[in-house]
Amino acid sequence: MHDVVIIGGGPAGLSASIYAARGGLKTLLCEEKLMGGQIVLSYEVENYPGFPNGISGMELIENFTKQAEKFGVETSYEGAKSIEDDRECKSVYLTNGSCIKTKTIIIAAGASANKLGCPGEKKFTGKGVSYCATCDGAFFRNKTVAVIGGGDSAIEEALYLTNLVKKVYIIHRRDRLRAIKILQDRAMENKKIEFIFNTIVKEIQGDKLVNGILLENRKTKNMDRLAVDGVFIYVGNTPNTKFIEDLIKLDENGYIFTNENMETNIDGIFAAGDIRVTPLRQVITSAADGAIAASAAQKYIESKL
Repeated sequence: MHDVVIIGGGPAGLSASIYAARGGLKTLLCEEKLMGGQIVLSYEVENYPGFPNGISGMELIENFTKQAEKFGVETSYEGAKSIEDDRECKSVYLTNGSCIKTKTIIIAAGASANKLGCPGEKKFTGKGVSYCATCDGAFFRNKTVAVIGGGDSAIEEALYLTNLVKKVYIIHRRDRLRAIKILQDRAMENKKIEFIFNTIVKEIQGDKLVNGILLENRKTKNMDRLAVDGVFIYVGNTPNTKFIEDLIKLDENGYIFTNENMETNIDGIFAAGDIRVTPLRQVITSAADGAIAASAAQKYIESKL
């Protein structure tokens, strides 16, 4: 019997594990993919306090992980398939078929990158279509690429790509960017970046590899083909809540409702980070969520003694 099982090894899950284990709780952290979540794909994190010169997402998560290990957090590289609530005891069923019994659960499974859903996207994934510039940018050195999206992630990754590629087209469906002003200013000043607004991607084209995209102007409905060697897609995220949608109360977009103590509608089950309804999804807010969730889980356990 564990005191707490944490589902997800991103900033929220890792922070929760640090606080829980340090508080003396028998803690298991389950992460089926890459420890750290989406932040490990970021070339540079420059707004996390304590690192005035910035730090890579990978290095930041390595520090989180070392700290969790220091306090004795157990780790499983199996994902959660479903959970059950039986008041006194909760069950987490893992993808390998095993079942973990626990007093509390913290859901910190984060979110996954959305797909465009256009023809050619699936066909050319890994053959010119990518969702991670930090991972795949080097394959496009001195070539021309397109970045789809207008939020922080899209602009950050476009700026990173300018260190490697010849030219970056930023294609956004609206007439203005959603990214914070400092990122917009940097992108606007970068001579390697060209913006294409009010435009959507209708098809990703190629032979064995991507060689172009078919674009449609949303106002004029004109269609144009743009020759590119790679396409990097940043069009939002979807919360990883499919496995608990029949148990936990979600909003219309699939995010988990919690109160200020990260409590869900089920006693003893908490949620933290990008997976919950929150006004801001950043490393620092996810880490804070995790700390609050772990503290709340400890108080819940103590209340049952």
